[in-house]
Amino acid sequence: MMSQVAVAQTGTAISGKVTDKQGALPGVSVVEKGTTNGTTTDADGNFKLQLSAGAKTLTISHVGYTSQDVDVTNKSTVDITLQEDEKTLGEVVVIGYGSLNKREVSSAITHLSSSDLLRVGSNSPLMSIQGKVAGLSVTNTSAGDPNSTPNIQLRGASSRNAGLGPLYVINGIPGGNIDNINQNEIESIDVLKGGAASAIYGTRGSNGVIVITTKKGSAQSRLFYDGYTSFDFLANELKVLSKDEFLANKRGVDFGGNTNWLKEVSRQPAFSHKHTLQFSGGNGKTNYFSSVDFRDANGIDLRAGKREYGGRVNINHTTANDMFALTFSVAPRYAKTSEADYSGFNYALTLNPTLSVKDSTGRYAYINSGFFANNPVEQATSVIRGEEIKFLDVNGSAKWNILQNLNTTVTFGEVTRSARAQRFTPSNITTVINGSGRNTAYQALNENDQKSLEWLGNYFLDVNKHSVKLLAGYSYQLFTNSGFDASNEKFPSDVLTYNGLGTGLWNLEKGINGVGSYKNSSTLIAFFGRLNYDFDQKYYVSASLRREGSSKFGYGNKWGYFPAASVAWRVTQENFLKSVTWLNELKVRADYGETGNQDFDPYKSLDTYGGYGYYPFNGTPYQVWGPNQNTNYDLRWEKAINFNAGVDFELFSNQVTGSVNYYVRTNKDLLGNYNVSNPPNIQGQTFANVGTMRNTGVELQLSAAVVNKGDFSYNLGLTGAWNNNKFVSFSNNLYRGQSYVDVVGMPAPGSPGTLQRLQEGTRIGSFYALKSAGVNESGALLVYNKNGEVVPANEAKNDDKQFVGNGLPKFTLGLSNSFKYKNWDLSVFLRGAFGYKLFNTYAFYLGTPAAQENANVLTSAYDGGKYSKLTSTSTYSSLSDYFLEAGGFLKVDNVTLSYTQPLKTKFMQSVRIYATTRNLATFTKFTGGDPDLIQVNGLYPGVRTNSDNNGTLDYYPSTTQLLLGLQLTF
Repeated sequence: MMSQVAVAQTGTAISGKVTDKQGALPGVSVVEKGTTNGTTTDADGNFKLQLSAGAKTLTISHVGYTSQDVDVTNKSTVDITLQEDEKTLGEVVVIGYGSLNKREVSSAITHLSSSDLLRVGSNSPLMSIQGKVAGLSVTNTSAGDPNSTPNIQLRGASSRNAGLGPLYVINGIPGGNIDNINQNEIESIDVLKGGAASAIYGTRGSNGVIVITTKKGSAQSRLFYDGYTSFDFLANELKVLSKDEFLANKRGVDFGGNTNWLKEVSRQPAFSHKHTLQFSGGNGKTNYFSSVDFRDANGIDLRAGKREYGGRVNINHTTANDMFALTFSVAPRYAKTSEADYSGFNYALTLNPTLSVKDSTGRYAYINSGFFANNPVEQATSVIRGEEIKFLDVNGSAKWNILQNLNTTVTFGEVTRSARAQRFTPSNITTVINGSGRNTAYQALNENDQKSLEWLGNYFLDVNKHSVKLLAGYSYQLFTNSGFDASNEKFPSDVLTYNGLGTGLWNLEKGINGVGSYKNSSTLIAFFGRLNYDFDQKYYVSASLRREGSSKFGYGNKWGYFPAASVAWRVTQENFLKSVTWLNELKVRADYGETGNQDFDPYKSLDTYGGYGYYPFNGTPYQVWGPNQNTNYDLRWEKAINFNAGVDFELFSNQVTGSVNYYVRTNKDLLGNYNVSNPPNIQGQTFANVGTMRNTGVELQLSAAVVNKGDFSYNLGLTGAWNNNKFVSFSNNLYRGQSYVDVVGMPAPGSPGTLQRLQEGTRIGSFYALKSAGVNESGALLVYNKNGEVVPANEAKNDDKQFVGNGLPKFTLGLSNSFKYKNWDLSVFLRGAFGYKLFNTYAFYLGTPAAQENANVLTSAYDGGKYSKLTSTSTYSSLSDYFLEAGGFLKVDNVTLSYTQPLKTKFMQSVRIYATTRNLATFTKFTGGDPDLIQVNGLYPGVRTNSDNNGTLDYYPSTTQLLLGLQLTF
């Protein structure tokens, strides 16, 4: 009887399925009308709900569809078909400080949902969007290193010495930490490419904005597990002479061994695994999403590794009267890393293959001469270099719905990162025993903290055919960076490694301090507003203005204005096109926006003092201080003027969708060090706003449902981007002088000089070297001098150099193919870059018979090809286009096969198993290994460079990755 009373009080249970004309609809809100009792549909569109006593009506609602009230009187099951809402049809796109329906967007924005992301076992979630966004270049020249981070660049290089990467906005917080996100946590990624979209972020919007939204909970309880193991294998590795080939070509002394050094310094396969557990749930007013993950990854070299633990909790609550909405998110992460030894592979290419890893006594063997007094296996296994990193991201918001069409939101956030570097070189390794004889240790702690507070006000008004959205806001951000470091040598024991710096005798004996510290801070304050207006869902206008101040700028330039405007016309809403049945959507748009860049160190505009060393006076050492930079009170932000024109279209019942964009971005007042006379200046360079750069390009984004019959479907996605760059000027009204600068100095042996020239009126990445004219009978390189005469390269002068090629790709491509048959899914993603040159550094130094003596060389030195002809040592270090090769490539970049089995049990909803390969095959004419190992972003594309932007022989081979995974949904 008690059971019957309970049923009478709670009512009956109702179940059903929600669909649209395409099929099942997941994530649809199902709420008992007039109450907070509700749920959402699952992945198959199904729902279950326990009704209250006397319940008669359900309200069914979903973004992009017309809400529907359904009578459930005396019903236990219902099936509902939602109709698309013409006013809100399409995806929701997250923009700066808000969101719009895709149809309302009037600037260049690319939206990616979680289902669009590539499956990769990577250190950064950004590798999952590689090739997915037209105009966005994501490159990682050492993907086999679990501590590497990709280089991100949108629509070409835009600065000289300020940052080139985009601004990350994570859950509404500008400047979010991209390293503290698990790919499984991402709900969507929106890339703001047009100036009108990114100008709302003012001094940090010049390089574009990437907005990342993490997942939120729902009324439906859910438990999800994703785990994978991955195996990395060497791919496209450089080939060197074997022992027999080495001796046959008389490359060096025979030490009696037979060693494949590349194999000895590699870890094959490099094994990694990652596990993610997510659980979410709630009710109609309160929901939560929680995620924890663990990753243990090894690099393809012997030392690299990373072990990390992370988590995230997102909580959302709305009061019963819908007056207030609160959100809170916290994401901690801890990582312990071991740094890769990039030089180890360099030694593997050059070491004598007849030298064994260890000698007859069991000690590591080495050659005591020249560049080879090292054993890379010993270095990798004995030297400690790593970091302990802690992240903590906290943010929350409070929204007050003052009226139905008026609300205000206050958001706070803090993003912190703490990294402790730890290094130790023991006393018992060969290089120390035969060198200084001292063990060495070092520690450093670097902390970064960002606090933000933002206020937003939103007002909406719909009157007949007119729709208005108004935004006003205030933003305050405080950035603080601090740290210290300490080092010492000559410890009595190796046992304490880097944990006993005070026990070292070296600093005491030499009177060295051995410690250092720093702290700096900067502030950003902004006021901004935006108007969005649409008339009859045909004509859209958006205008915004941001006034922003930065403490980094000079006294008279603290504040700046960043205006933007965009317009769009949905042509298919006009009567003259409504009869064209195959054209579902055609939108023409244009936008203009001014953005800035202030990504440089604080205090550049101020009078600062620094130490000039210690000097003795009357037997006492004194620290000497003085001005350490030229003051620039006029320092200001870089200014980018952006214009974008585009077309969005949907054809054949939305089976083909896409967009085309044309853009022009002119970056003025480029930040950088400029040479000045000394005296009257204290220093020989001043950090100033000098120079202009321009990027123009065309972007294509296309997707098509090629086949959709029965159980089989095939969808295709295409991204293509053409970019042209021009360095317009090195001068402005205040600073005038050089029209070019020679860059990318190439290392020893020899004195090759610089390889590229950054010059007014040319593209960045322009190779400036001798033009080759073949090889003479004695094996010497021949080149053209400035008079067009053919001379040996060693007789050419510096002014005989000329522009001989460019390292910046003209066209990039991404092609995704998605197949589905019943429960099977197959995706094949191809990526390519075309129309550029790469300098084959390894062929230049190691690929000819003239390479340094007693060193191994590439097989190209004796294979009868073009490099084997260079036998004369007289032209060994002469830079010419003889070593430039076509860099274009096409990769089978990512292939994923999966099988999903839905389950109808009380414990589990579905099981999915998947297998992925990354970098499966590369088609290229480049002979210097994988062309992806050479950076094509930044100011010096087309040649492998180090952190100082000079050429380097350091080599970290590419890998092919096999990933096996399992997903369980409960």
